Amino acid sequence: MNQDEQRDYFELQEPEYPETVPSVLKHKYSKQVVLESETSGLSNTISAMQSISISMPSAGNKIITVVDENAQGFSINGVGDDSCPPLETLGNNAEPKAVMFLSRPMSKGSSIGEADNDSQRFKDKNFDSFKTWSGKLERQITSLSGRSRKFDSEEESTQNPENEPLPVDRYFDALEGPELETLRSTEEIVLPDDKTWPFLLRFPISSFGICLGVGSQSVMWKALASTISTRFLHISLTANLILWWIAVALVAVVSSIYLLKVILYFEAVRREYYHPIRVNFFFAPWISLLFLSLGLPPSVSSNLPEPLWYILMTPILCLELKIYGQWMSGGQRRLSKVANPSNHLAIVGNFVGALLGASMGLKEGPIFFFAVGLAHYLVLFVTLYQRLPTNETLPKELHPVFFLFVAAPSVASMAWAKIRGSFDYGSRIAYFIALFLYFSLAVRVNFFRGFKFSLAWWAYTFPMTGAAIATMRYSSVVTNVLTQTLAVILSLVATLTVTSLLVTTMLHAFVLRDLFPNDVAIAISDRKPKHHRKWFHIRHGGSEWSKDIETFLKFANTSNNDIEAALNISNDEAKRV
Repeated sequence: MNQDEQRDYFELQEPEYPETVPSVLKHKYSKQVVLESETSGLSNTISAMQSISISMPSAGNKIITVVDENAQGFSINGVGDDSCPPLETLGNNAEPKAVMFLSRPMSKGSSIGEADNDSQRFKDKNFDSFKTWSGKLERQITSLSGRSRKFDSEEESTQNPENEPLPVDRYFDALEGPELETLRSTEEIVLPDDKTWPFLLRFPISSFGICLGVGSQSVMWKALASTISTRFLHISLTANLILWWIAVALVAVVSSIYLLKVILYFEAVRREYYHPIRVNFFFAPWISLLFLSLGLPPSVSSNLPEPLWYILMTPILCLELKIYGQWMSGGQRRLSKVANPSNHLAIVGNFVGALLGASMGLKEGPIFFFAVGLAHYLVLFVTLYQRLPTNETLPKELHPVFFLFVAAPSVASMAWAKIRGSFDYGSRIAYFIALFLYFSLAVRVNFFRGFKFSLAWWAYTFPMTGAAIATMRYSSVVTNVLTQTLAVILSLVATLTVTSLLVTTMLHAFVLRDLFPNDVAIAISDRKPKHHRKWFHIRHGGSEWSKDIETFLKFANTSNNDIEAALNISNDEAKRV
């Protein structure tokens, strides 16, 4: 701009838009520029600096020319004129110089309210369907704070908690593995599989199997120290005391974690309850407490109060009324449909409770539970042995829990001996059944190979320990070298198994950190996947489709006539050719 065009005032040029815009009215001597709005009358003081950026209101592409010689270094959109010297103190006769400003509209979504809504859109709500409150508390707080609920309906539409229990067929169709915990390749889950879930969602009820193994060990070492036939080993009760406190700590930790899961993720617990295998592990916490009572060191307490037995057996009775009723009444969860070796956990609690009650001097209660356990054990034993033609055979991955066959008769023999006061013929019959099942499984080494480590391996420990304790009781009645040697060998095998599994479990939990992967067993969808049977058979060569393709490729060439002829040739003719 030429010197002739310089003035003592600011000139605003608005070629095409006649809207009112803010203007610079005057300068101050203190190196400051006072901006005043013609419409609001408000003033903002901006310290003069080398580069000043001013954001104008939305007014299209309006060009504003400010004529001021000393307003050097002004810039629009952060672009300044570095060649201009710093702003100097203005005098009364300072001649202004024209500077051009460009006003641009502000981008959408820049307001605070819209930014909050955008952050809500990207907030992770994938696990809300499994939370106990399903995010309702958070939405109430959001509503009270006055924040917009524009996306509430969108968030709620992504949360589809399945209130109806899944049919048992879905668990068998969608899952595989030692505890039906591995998702089949054709299935999908309702939770994200590309991220690590919260720890409580990954903590299964089968974790109580660790408590069963360690708790039963405390009972075994107490028997080794106090049984007449094993006194030649000179084992101190200190081992029993140490193992008992370890078992108490494990039960406390595992119970506390799972109680948090019940409080925070009740939907996950509910799905575990309807799982055909994991439902049996709901007996495990109470059986663990029974083992702690049986293995109580004499130095801690010599007598237990009788009400304790009723407190521990009440939840077991409630679970039995529910589960045994399903077995008997039929439907989707009838015993012939859901029978598997882990069902022994629902049986063995009766015998452990009868053993504890008889040890405390009770009569009628222990006999009641022994009778209930015996009746259902016979039914379960026959059902598992005699697989009906309409039922599928047990998968290979379930072979480790076959050792649960040994648990019930082992504990039953000791319970009946305690009720009767002697290891009579009834106790011996149950013991011999357990011993035969133990050896029939032990000799089949290949039956238990090739499995990846999981918590299901703890199913080995509790039945092995029960068989060792029963052998000690039997050797006290029939004392000879054979029975004493057998008691020592079975005790040694059980101890080594528990020790190796405990070390391996700690290694996977604290070093490898893969003990608790995403628990897909509780996240299966209620919808069956769509199978493309035609292409499945073509890939695997299991139908006539593959034979037709083979015939086509054998006779077809580039000639169209040959292709048509090849389509009309039967498979039998192709074989003769």
